[in-house]
Amino acid sequence: MDYHFSDRVSALKPSVIREILKHTSNPEVIPFAAGNPAADAFPKETIRKISEDILSSDPIGALQYSITEGYLPLRNRLKKDLEAKKCYADGRDDLITTSGAQQANELACKVLCSDGDTLICESPSFIGSLNSFKSYNVNLVGVELEEDGINIEKLEEAVKSNSRVKLLYLIPNFQNPTGRTMSLEKRKAVYELAKKYDFIILEDNPYGDLRFRGEDIAPIKSFDTEGRVIYSRTFSKILAPGLRVGYVSAPKEIISKMVVCKQVADVHTNIWAQQICYRFMETVDMNEHIASLRKIYKSKYELMENGIKEYFSDKVEVTRPEGGLFIWATLPDSIDMLSFCKKAVEEYKIAVVPGQAFMISENDRTNSFRMNFSTPSDEQIVTGCEILGKLTKEF
Repeated sequence: MDYHFSDRVSALKPSVIREILKHTSNPEVIPFAAGNPAADAFPKETIRKISEDILSSDPIGALQYSITEGYLPLRNRLKKDLEAKKCYADGRDDLITTSGAQQANELACKVLCSDGDTLICESPSFIGSLNSFKSYNVNLVGVELEEDGINIEKLEEAVKSNSRVKLLYLIPNFQNPTGRTMSLEKRKAVYELAKKYDFIILEDNPYGDLRFRGEDIAPIKSFDTEGRVIYSRTFSKILAPGLRVGYVSAPKEIISKMVVCKQVADVHTNIWAQQICYRFMETVDMNEHIASLRKIYKSKYELMENGIKEYFSDKVEVTRPEGGLFIWATLPDSIDMLSFCKKAVEEYKIAVVPGQAFMISENDRTNSFRMNFSTPSDEQIVTGCEILGKLTKEF
């Protein structure tokens, strides 16, 4: 029979990333297309011991229904940590746990944007968030990225030329897919625009702890004096993505609406997983843990950077991220990027993600592709860079 889907989902298409990742089920394909944490970054033994203790000491608490806002000890710990970083204002803000930062971003759009409202984001941007925004029939507007973050002049033009601007979505640290980091000056400028034109900023920070070069930059949330910033984070990159635990700090009025929307979506985030996150934070030296992760990703990044320098055509431009998981590579304008990516996976057994997957509209053009250095093994990074380098020179 013919199925007639709702207006909200009829225009949605499968993620290009997921389609390319299908090729990675072939063990011969080197997975430069993924975005998974490094295998040796998982604290497997610690999580196993914590899980055993939870199921021994409080099995019903871990397995029973719980409240939508999240596991209270974890929420209190996160509030305390964020308050120390000026990313939580006691008395004005509240915090809930979510099923990853992805749900936090989706909820922000759901509670703030009506059909036809304008949501502005970086172009390119994270495909998972873009698809969730599109499902709410917003007017999605992309603003180009520069080396130090979103183009401020064009951002203001976009705000002035589009009606009903409600939300600005940003990934300031080691942006997915480009790996770029927004400068402090631009973070402040963005916030001033939000005050001037009366819109809210959704600051997505999944990679902030994974800095391996340079100095930390204050989050936009840290200088929010008017309750204009929604700040989402996740345990996916510092603990384990399979736990699906994220959290969001925002003004109480916004959080209260998110709670209601979350209740009709999944009731609450996995309580067992939240207990694991809490006990991990309480029993492990988090500074030491984060330092170990940074060491792992610095090593893997440098391995890929060196491979690119040695094997790639010098006509390929690449970003030099200060952290995170991704490198953004740009081919000369004369090269067809989609043909390059297709040939890479089908003939050379190297999976990279076409930059088109991250663009706001199918009509937006890019000649870039995303490379990931966290998922492949060190051996795969070396071999993959050599093989992909041959293809860049061939093209």
